[in-house]
Amino acid sequence: MKNLKKILAAVLAIAMICCFAGCGKKDTLTMGTNASFPPYEYVDDEGNIVGIDAEIAKAIADKLGMDLEIKDMAFESLITACQSKSVDVVLAGMTVSDERKESVNFSDSYATGVQVIIVKEDSDIATVDDLEGKKIGTQSGTTGATYCKDDYGDDNVKEYDNGSLAVAALQNDQVDCVVIDNEPAKNYVKANKGLKILETEYVVEDYAIAIAKDNTELLEKVNKALSELKKDGTIDKIVSKYITAE
Repeated sequence: MKNLKKILAAVLAIAMICCFAGCGKKDTLTMGTNASFPPYEYVDDEGNIVGIDAEIAKAIADKLGMDLEIKDMAFESLITACQSKSVDVVLAGMTVSDERKESVNFSDSYATGVQVIIVKEDSDIATVDDLEGKKIGTQSGTTGATYCKDDYGDDNVKEYDNGSLAVAALQNDQVDCVVIDNEPAKNYVKANKGLKILETEYVVEDYAIAIAKDNTELLEKVNKALSELKKDGTIDKIVSKYITAE
């Protein structure tokens, strides 16, 4: 009987230890992104994925009492990864569009993006009206690529895996211009001499977080966290850290 009591006591002690260990473990929020879109997401000198989206995701994860894991992948794979639950959320400077809404749900918007046009400084392209008949470089899977195809036809649009490759194509005269979001455009122009951004905006968009359609519980939690982070100034603080007011 005494041995039985000792065994039961030992089992109970082990169970309590396992319980406490489980209670101390956080769930993980997995974020999908394409880390070649500065300042929203990019890889720093130490190999870490950083940027506006990474910090907003971390702030949301903290609000939800979760750890954050970031997965880097091709931009055009992000919606599929979200649908298959390979990632919980997608933050990648992703624009809300009717086409994407058919595949995923979107959170409330957390930022505004502007599609702009990068050209060489001696280019004869001065406004959007001059794009007709030109070769336009874009990032594959982006709304910029979609808009340009709709406006100027598939034959006039060349898609690249990321913005850097599109800009390199512009420098090598493989395309006449690049259509991409304003903030990454600023970084590319700053890093590459002889390029400029046209003053004419191509289109204004809203950025939001993509979540699987059947994960409405997470959508509600993310929207609640976003609302709190907007109210307490956290979102503005993160954005201003990477984007300086001009």
